[in-house]
Amino acid sequence: MELLLMDENRINILNESTRTISKLQLLTVFFNNDIIYKIYLRTQVIHQLFATNPDLDINKLEMFHLQFTVTLIDLLKKIKKNNESRADLLLDEVQLNSELINRMDDTVFSENDFNNDKQRQALKMSQSLKKLFEVLSQDLEDYPFAKNINLFSSRYAPDYFAEIPVELLDELLRYNPAELYTDKYATIQRKLMGKINKHGFKIEFYTGLKTGDITIEVYKITEIEQYFLYSPSNNIFLFCDIAKIGSTATGSKLSKKERVMQELLDKNVRLQSSAGVMKTHLPADVISLLDEDYKKIADVDFMQHMNSFDVQANTLKAMLNTDLI
Repeated sequence: MELLLMDENRINILNESTRTISKLQLLTVFFNNDIIYKIYLRTQVIHQLFATNPDLDINKLEMFHLQFTVTLIDLLKKIKKNNESRADLLLDEVQLNSELINRMDDTVFSENDFNNDKQRQALKMSQSLKKLFEVLSQDLEDYPFAKNINLFSSRYAPDYFAEIPVELLDELLRYNPAELYTDKYATIQRKLMGKINKHGFKIEFYTGLKTGDITIEVYKITEIEQYFLYSPSNNIFLFCDIAKIGSTATGSKLSKKERVMQELLDKNVRLQSSAGVMKTHLPADVISLLDEDYKKIADVDFMQHMNSFDVQANTLKAMLNTDLI
């Protein structure tokens, strides 16, 4: 009867040892840390040692797990929980950023939109100038501008037009009335009309400028280095001294919204990477302690030093109770 009880006790301890090692295995996979993996392998060896040697005191296996493995599991679980809580804060920020990006993406005009519409606007403006030439030369009453000619500026000026000081705006829009053709729909410098007509109304959009809500579109006559501006607020066309604009006259660039969206996307990549690293982070003092523990259980004579695990267990428990983990 006594032997039967001993066998039953041995089976129970071995089964509980297997369950304990399985819990350690899950944490080993989670942290993917070399020292934890070596400890996990060593606990398997120790378990197998008792399982295949009935003469060994099975209670020592139970004591080993209670003193060392269970405390280690509790410590790793606490670190895992705390790490995941910190990582979740980063992932919450990722979610908020993603929602903001989605909201902005519904209203943003992309750089590709801008580039495509620049070409359409240049075509519209070419057609409008050709019609204006016809109106002026034949003294017609027709409206010369293409449909929605000013939609381009209202759509893209907030994000894509460069801000210029009001003094520069005034200088660019300064003209001599005697040099103008004036129609009830538009005003254009005489020499500019002749120059554009001479080159077959071939123009391209160059840049957009703004001062507050006032916008200017700058165009280049395709075949020559000659520029002119169009002011949507009063439908006036004037030669434009590109040197006065200087570095302001840049090509297409990311809109403000697109820049913010790109910054948020980049930030999300960094946050997700940090969250991934943070989840499996182990403090240096924990790694150092585990390294010492491994050396003890890897010792071929470790069974002669089972009592020393009391000290190791107390150190692990002390770490478990600290707020620094």
